[in-house]
Amino acid sequence: MLWALCRYVRYVITSPQLGPVCSRKFSTLTGASADMHLHWASGSAPCWKVMLVLEEKEVRDYPNKRLRFTLEDLKSDEVMKLNPRGQVPIFQDGSTVLKESGAVCLYLEHKFQNQGTKLLPDDCSLRGAVLQRMYETDNIALTILRKVAHVRFLFPKDKIDEESDHLVGNNFTMADVFLFPYVAFFVRYGLDIGKYPAMEAYYNKVKDRPSVKTTWPPHWANGQGDSTVLGSI
Repeated sequence: MLWALCRYVRYVITSPQLGPVCSRKFSTLTGASADMHLHWASGSAPCWKVMLVLEEKEVRDYPNKRLRFTLEDLKSDEVMKLNPRGQVPIFQDGSTVLKESGAVCLYLEHKFQNQGTKLLPDDCSLRGAVLQRMYETDNIALTILRKVAHVRFLFPKDKIDEESDHLVGNNFTMADVFLFPYVAFFVRYGLDIGKYPAMEAYYNKVKDRPSVKTTWPPHWANGQGDSTVLGSI
C-alpha cells in the first residue's frame, strides 16, 4: 500500500526532473558493510524511510544505486532479479534481500539496536503507540490516493501536546520515520499545510533534523513540485 503513493509520484514528476542514475555519497563509514546495498529513487517516500533509518542508525557509506522512475530502470534485469515487482527500495545485506520499506526499517532497527537513535522504545506502552502511528500511515497514503484527504486525523486539535516535538512523545521514533516523508510529499505537492496547524508545527520541527536534511530527495532541490496535485485539498 505504501508503494502506491510512490507509484503515484511517478506520474506527477517527469523523469528529467529526477536526473540520471547515480549513487548517493554519504560521509564517514559507520557500521556499513560491503555486503549491504540499497536501490532507491529520489522522491520515493518508502525509499526515504529506509534512508532515514540508516542515517539515524549512523550507518553511512553503504553501496547504493539511485534509479529513475522509468521502465528502463525499474524493469531492468538487475532490479527484476531482486524484486519481480520492479519496485524500490530494495535492500541487500549479504544473502538477505528485503523489498518492503517497513520490513527494511524494522530489520535495521534490530540489527543496529545498540547504535544510533533508538527508534522503537523499550517501554511496552510507548512502543505500542509508535507501532500504532507507523501503521496508521498506511491509511494516510490510501486516503490521499482516494482524494478523500482526511490526513489531519493524526493531529486532532483537542489532543495536541504542544510540548511534544514528535509524533509519539519527545523523541524521534520509527513513527516519525514512517510518517514524515508523506507529510513532506504533501507539502511539496501543494497541500495548504496552514489549514492544519498541528501538522504544520510537526513539519517545521522535523524537517530540520540532521537525518532528514541529509536524506532529503536530491531532485527536490531543483524546485517546488506541482502544487496543483494537492492544492485543492
